Amino acid sequence: MLDFRRWLRSAAVCTAWMAATPLALAAPDTWKMAVSRDAGSVLEWVRGSRDAGGSPFAVVDKRAARIYVFDAAGRLAGQSAVLLGSAPGDHTVPGVGLRAQTGHVPPQERTTPAGRFEASPGVNTSGEHVVWVDYESAFAIHRLRPGFSFKARADRLGNDVVQDRRVSWGCVVVPEAFYLKVVEPVLGRSRSIVYVLPESRPLRAVFNDLESN
Repeated sequence: MLDFRRWLRSAAVCTAWMAATPLALAAPDTWKMAVSRDAGSVLEWVRGSRDAGGSPFAVVDKRAARIYVFDAAGRLAGQSAVLLGSAPGDHTVPGVGLRAQTGHVPPQERTTPAGRFEASPGVNTSGEHVVWVDYESAFAIHRLRPGFSFKARADRLGNDVVQDRRVSWGCVVVPEAFYLKVVEPVLGRSRSIVYVLPESRPLRAVFNDLESN
């Protein structure tokens, strides 16, 4: 007889994998059918104005807890659910990067800042490959890491409840398979641009150039 608990674990892993599966490049504009209005506005502006300057780029929609990754030609490479900072807010708390190095960031400081960032690949203190969105504040895109919280966080990535994905210290956390198949080869080989949409501020207060779009 099939162990019910084992079946539940398998179902959770399958759900998380499906949430991280990238869209096919053969249909590069299928993201338009699913993105929020704000994400669509930013994506159209970036592609139309070539704001990324020929670099690969990503758009992080905090309200939907999703990331969209585009190659240097502006074609969708993949999308995925993400984990975000547990504290609400669009700002970076001063000095949070230094506190992150000590392994202690107070809960109220665990925000995912909004804005346009010039990102670059690198490694963290453990030698793990990451995409540094803002190195000074220790803000990065990285894979879901193994450890005591791995299963709980993998379950949250497969959960449709957006609020359940607010558990990180501020970084954008993606499934390992998505990182290896999409993030690292597209954003992790050279400089890129990362656009993080606000959750509490107006969109045009963060992306001023949208006024002329």
